[in-house]
Amino acid sequence: MSNQAIPFLTTEQYLEIERKAASRSEYLNGEMFAIAGGTRNHARIVMNAGALLWNQLRDGNCEVATTDLRLFIKALNAYTYPDVIVTCVAADTTPDSASNPRFIAEVLSDSTKNYDRGEKFRFYSTMPGFSEYLLIAQDAIRAEHHQLRSDGSWIFREFTSPEDQIILDSIGCRFTLGALYERVSFE
Repeated sequence: MSNQAIPFLTTEQYLEIERKAASRSEYLNGEMFAIAGGTRNHARIVMNAGALLWNQLRDGNCEVATTDLRLFIKALNAYTYPDVIVTCVAADTTPDSASNPRFIAEVLSDSTKNYDRGEKFRFYSTMPGFSEYLLIAQDAIRAEHHQLRSDGSWIFREFTSPEDQIILDSIGCRFTLGALYERVSFE
């Protein structure tokens, strides 16, 4: 998240500005933060993840969205733009925001990896129904999977081999780690 904030805005003011804006911004505690553009690897990983999930979920009740669907975090009155989101309930009341994800994936970058692993994960964890979080590196073949257990604790698993199977129980999907990196180039 950028450190360049616009002075205090109401949620309504943020949404009015955001819906007309040429670039995206996130909203937290009355402040609007511009989102930086991504890399080619970032875009490829997001596309690969979205396609893998879409192919497995297309005939069911869950829906996949990437980067352009705003997420409303009610407990914090915040809006973010996750890289990949899966929702399985048609209870959202606005056509341009989601509020009930089961699964979220973020592609890590140097500027956001600490935020994605820490504060942003805590933000997402306040949403009922959210139960799986996948953090995907763009500079190496590596993913971090967090899964909510029935007792409210989270289990963590790291994947580092292209053959590793990532199983997303909350949405009934699976794929190899290597599939996320199709056409990704490490230099």
